[in-house]
Amino acid sequence: MRSVTYSLSVSLDGYIVGPDGDFDWGAPDEEVFRFATDEVRGVDVHLLGRRLYETMLYWETAESDPSLDDLEREFAVIWKALPKVVFSTTLSAVQGTNTRLASGGLADEIERLRAEPGEGDIAIGGATLAAEAAALDLIDEYRARVCPVLLGGGIPYFPQHERRVDLELVDTRIFSSKIVYHRYRVAR
Repeated sequence: MRSVTYSLSVSLDGYIVGPDGDFDWGAPDEEVFRFATDEVRGVDVHLLGRRLYETMLYWETAESDPSLDDLEREFAVIWKALPKVVFSTTLSAVQGTNTRLASGGLADEIERLRAEPGEGDIAIGGATLAAEAAALDLIDEYRARVCPVLLGGGIPYFPQHERRVDLELVDTRIFSSKIVYHRYRVAR
């Protein structure tokens, strides 16, 4: 069965976006960007909330941007080919290759995707969508790239559901930029 993963950059105090809506502090250097690109290679389908979908729309046409370096162009090609499912209560249509609106609820969509053949992960992007998946106990792995910054508030990486979730450390890595990657599997 395919794993459901939640992977994002996070501040040391646990936020993916600061109180002012800014997330430039999490912009990866080349080493971290390559690592994140390789991580996306292992994904069969990406589930996105509306805000992350709108942010990532850039990558649907980015490969033609002459200012991109080879690694960014490579990511654009991978992202464009990746099947994506958008969860939104406000959008009536989506743009992008291999992108569709979710036809049902999150649990139903994940159950259907897990039943399909495939080796790669089902990735979840966006804090609101990930919080819903966590509340439904659908996330199998948390992958956090912890950035050396304290934001003091904003949108939290971890959902606030007042329930304990035991995790097992699977992998950790320290990058030259002092970003620390932690990969945890939910202990079941």
